[in-house]
Amino acid sequence: MVAARSRLVIPMHILRSTLLLAAVCACSACQPESTAPVAKAPAAAPAAAPTLGVDLTGIDHAVQPGDDFDGYANGAWRQKAVIPADRSSTGVFFDVFQKAEKRNADLIKGIADSHPAAGTDARRIADYYTAYMDQAGIQAHGLASLQPELDRIAAIASPTDLARVLGEGLRADVDPLNATNYQTEQLFGLFVAQGLEDPAHNIPYLLQGGLGMPNRDYYLSSDPAMVAIRDKYKSYVAAMFKQAGIADAEAKAATVYALEAKIAKAQASIVETEDVHKANNPWPMADFAKKAPGLDWATYFKAAGLDAQPVVDAWQPAAIAQLSALTTSQPLSTWKDWLAFHALNRNASVLPKAFDDLSFGFYGTTLTGTPQQRDRWKRALSAVNNALGDAVGKLYVQKYFPASSRAQVQQMVTNLLAVFPERIDKLDWMSPETKAKAKAKVAATNVGVGYPDTWRDYSSLDIKPDDALGNAERARLAETRHQIAKLGQSVDRNEWWMTPQTVNAVNLPLQNALNFPAAILEPPFFDPKADAAANYGSIGATIGHEISHSFDNTGSEFDASGRLANWWTPSDAVHFKAAGAKLIAQYSAYEALPGLHLNGEQTLGENIADLAGLSVAHDAYIKSLGGKPAPVIDGLSGDQRFFLAFAQSWRSKTRDAALRAQVVSDGHAPGRFRAQTVRNIDAWYDAFTPKAGQALYLKPEDRVRIW
Repeated sequence: MVAARSRLVIPMHILRSTLLLAAVCACSACQPESTAPVAKAPAAAPAAAPTLGVDLTGIDHAVQPGDDFDGYANGAWRQKAVIPADRSSTGVFFDVFQKAEKRNADLIKGIADSHPAAGTDARRIADYYTAYMDQAGIQAHGLASLQPELDRIAAIASPTDLARVLGEGLRADVDPLNATNYQTEQLFGLFVAQGLEDPAHNIPYLLQGGLGMPNRDYYLSSDPAMVAIRDKYKSYVAAMFKQAGIADAEAKAATVYALEAKIAKAQASIVETEDVHKANNPWPMADFAKKAPGLDWATYFKAAGLDAQPVVDAWQPAAIAQLSALTTSQPLSTWKDWLAFHALNRNASVLPKAFDDLSFGFYGTTLTGTPQQRDRWKRALSAVNNALGDAVGKLYVQKYFPASSRAQVQQMVTNLLAVFPERIDKLDWMSPETKAKAKAKVAATNVGVGYPDTWRDYSSLDIKPDDALGNAERARLAETRHQIAKLGQSVDRNEWWMTPQTVNAVNLPLQNALNFPAAILEPPFFDPKADAAANYGSIGATIGHEISHSFDNTGSEFDASGRLANWWTPSDAVHFKAAGAKLIAQYSAYEALPGLHLNGEQTLGENIADLAGLSVAHDAYIKSLGGKPAPVIDGLSGDQRFFLAFAQSWRSKTRDAALRAQVVSDGHAPGRFRAQTVRNIDAWYDAFTPKAGQALYLKPEDRVRIW
């Protein structure tokens, strides 16, 4: 489940929610249409909607809205909510995810039971699912499927061998929704997207990696909770070695941890990684040996299939240089131990049960506090979707996403895109030059609703019904080859980075595009039968959020074509940064757990998008009324329903360990703090009359206003 809506996508989603940048060839009736912004007045909404769209039973009337709007909107729900034993949290996103998961189960299990013809996507889906579910077969195979990789690692006898093995292991596994917090177990990660200054051509980006824990802070923080996690990680590494029958497990685990601690010290922080200007480092191939000496780069890039590329962008240049140096300063035996552990760790779910249980014990229970492993069939669904997402997505939208819902959401997108330029025109601090460029960027935004124009071709992917580990490795390799094949090709502005069955949404700053997958366009985020106030407060704010990512602290660095370019006057840039600083201070004051405050700088992009998105959604809602007063439904005004729907869309309850992990590693603030965005919106004060002295109350001059 995705616990929070995305920020940008550049390995942000780097670019955000850090980089940057994310399908069902259907019958003609299912072909998607691009949604272009149309600057026209939104269609008038009906005077009343058939359903409220707000959960009245979840409201806690003992809490004053002005003290804690999340507690008011969601307090009664939270008192009764129970986090499932196999989950680290629960909430609205989980509810919608469960609906999508049930649909996926019906589709995939139905396909698996239907014995589809060989060579079809349906057969690949069936065989992948069957192999993953074959625990008896996995148990019988033991480490046999992994042994060839372990043998290659054991045979490393020189720095050249090490470079070759590292290069062969390079995978294009950057999650565009988590690139700022991106962490691959490989020493480096590969991301393919258009050049930051050349939007016409795709180039490869090399990113830092090498850690087994979520990010560098887990190795460097002096927080007692983090120190305890480190000790458990060391025990976990040793246990994996022992389970594999590898001698001197404790000593090897200590060696692996010591190397990863050095890797962590070399890495850039999340905040540094989100600075796109520091990432604009297109190095010619020959420069890697000079700027990052140590690794045999020629051998590495040849083994990775990148040796023909003229340049590779070093996203975190200082970190890449230091990681390269480690390949020669640390003994080969250390690197071999590190590679062996990560081979086991990466494949734990498709190795015998003891490995899977050890992995869950650390990554599930220790890191997120989750006491129980998810059912195997649920994890099998996730595995199939990761490997064959578009094949499943094509079936998903044909069965579950009606054209009427797509059209209604497209209209909402059009309404919000029409409002944004109007808000830009009203900004009293922005110069006419900057306003013109901002409006041009809105007009050029490419919006995808539900599903993409083209679907991925899986015909070359070999899936076997009795080789779960091999299927996973071949799927990862196929994805890498798909990404590398884009190098030298024209940029596809309509490319999606999410599947239709994903419960999330995303802004792609390099493409100047937005994706709203079908699976998130469900109640309570979007209900075609609900009151307009609820839809605008929930999915409308989500749409506004993603539009606004084009104008957050990272998105604002890109022009209408997705080129990294400064289109701000100096005075406008100063004002924008000053407003951002106020938002940083506001969120840094929030305390998620005793002594653990949010990092307002780390979450700035998401917070800007929440604030601007909510403002735009409210304007669009008011316009949708066509000049008529909003109806009062169940005693609630239109604005009250709008803001309640927004807060309830962030409804969540999270285990402390998972909450800590989110604060440390994620660019999104926890949901309960995102719900408090309302404190910066004047209309919320009119709707709920908070008073001076209440915790959320801000004087008009102290409310943060950006877009």
